[in-house]
Amino acid sequence: MNFQSDGIRLTASGVSCVRGGRPLFAGLSFELAAGGAITVLGSNGAGKTSLLRMIAGLLAPAEGTIELRGGPGSVGEAAHFLGHLDAVKGALSVSENLDFARALLGGGGASNEIALTRLGLNALQDLPAHMLSAGQRRRLALARLLAAPRLIWLLDEPTAALDAAGKEVLIGMMDEHRTRGGMVVVATHLELELEDAREIFISNGRAV
Repeated sequence: MNFQSDGIRLTASGVSCVRGGRPLFAGLSFELAAGGAITVLGSNGAGKTSLLRMIAGLLAPAEGTIELRGGPGSVGEAAHFLGHLDAVKGALSVSENLDFARALLGGGGASNEIALTRLGLNALQDLPAHMLSAGQRRRLALARLLAAPRLIWLLDEPTAALDAAGKEVLIGMMDEHRTRGGMVVVATHLELELEDAREIFISNGRAV
């Protein structure tokens, strides 16, 4: 799916986050154009996941706004959030998990065969998902990005449980998504080779 549009911008203006009465960060502003990427860095508990959840519309900012300008619908409607939990349905087969994602998020993406082959899971498509290893479950979660594509990928520690080959596939997927005009916001502890990606550091209540 091609998302190319010169007028689309993901913007955050003066965003602050408070969780459990504790300020995590304040005054965060950024603008992300089609084809852009942001890596969010910081220690555990700094607020990386909270920022991604705010962009997805799952958590309201204490202050400030997050908007998708020039795009279809709200930020949440345009985003695909992949969190710490893989959200794999163990009672469904590997292939049925992708069918479920399409029904929930919309289609228009790669076929099950193509998505699963890309992630090295095609031989397991009929296997109940509860039998997958942690790395295979993460690969299945990443396959949903291809099967049910959306403009904005919000990825929270996406390399967790992946081996070196899996990380290489993920980098390639992000590069291709950006080439088609997609946006990527990824929270990570690791250096990811994303060309021209902006870095946001969250530390000691500040995001810069």
